[in-house]
Amino acid sequence: MMIGILKKIQKHFNFCSQIWCSSQAGDFGNENVELVQSIADLNLPKVVILGNHDSWKTQHFSGKRKDGVQRQLECLGEEHVAYKRLDFPTLKVSVVGGRPFSCGGEQIFRRSLLSARYGIQDMDGSADRIYNAALGTPEDHMVILLAHNGPTGLGSNLNDICGKDWVFGGGDHGDPDLAQAISHLKETTKISIRLVVFGHMHKELAYGNGLRKMIVVGADKTIYLNGAIVPRVRRLVAGQGTDNTNFMNNETSVFSPGSRGTMRAFTLVEILEGRVDKIAETWVSVIEDETAIEEEHVLFQRGN
Repeated sequence: MMIGILKKIQKHFNFCSQIWCSSQAGDFGNENVELVQSIADLNLPKVVILGNHDSWKTQHFSGKRKDGVQRQLECLGEEHVAYKRLDFPTLKVSVVGGRPFSCGGEQIFRRSLLSARYGIQDMDGSADRIYNAALGTPEDHMVILLAHNGPTGLGSNLNDICGKDWVFGGGDHGDPDLAQAISHLKETTKISIRLVVFGHMHKELAYGNGLRKMIVVGADKTIYLNGAIVPRVRRLVAGQGTDNTNFMNNETSVFSPGSRGTMRAFTLVEILEGRVDKIAETWVSVIEDETAIEEEHVLFQRGN
């Protein structure tokens, strides 16, 4: 999933110049080091947190060789924000990272990885690390929490933002440590948490049961945003004319002779004067060297 944070002033420029900061909520592939390296090489500010698929084959760190997780972490360096904060003074935004490799629910996924690298043994320890990472945020900064999975407490219906869609009756599949950290920060500090960004829980529900709610606005105006649109890349195939196109859901399919490029999904967040102004699911066409915004589905608009 990719979240692009936009400067309002850049709205009338081309798509690539609009992205001021990119937030990546993980699951780039099953430890796809080459893809992670290509993201790390992008010449724009970015923050990343690795997901469960990014530790798909590695259950613990090896002292003898570099595994796929270690190689991804080396690619990303300081831009991997697990249990730490990265400040962007120009935008007056700070991004605080949650628990990496999360698979959702009450159990910690890849406990040995977390223990070896971060000293995490349980949910309480993880919540404390997230909380402590946010402390010291500049007073004039808004805070964005970036996690692979969302917090508990946002609903238990199968189509809720972190609801279990693969079992009868649903259930809350959020991360309890993230919820605990958010609650503690709100109760004990004046830190302004305006946005919580995550992925993991796919927009299309299992067994053809429809679509997931991708945004929740809390009673305190905190916005919880899920950007897990899967697949994010669709093949764009020409038909009889330029307007006759269709989208193929198999991201790994090869181009046919009529292939024209791809459509790619981004969730774009516009921030104005320290507040979220607009959020939109945006589909961008990429045809050779040309890019264009083809579709925009507004999820949030301040004042509406």
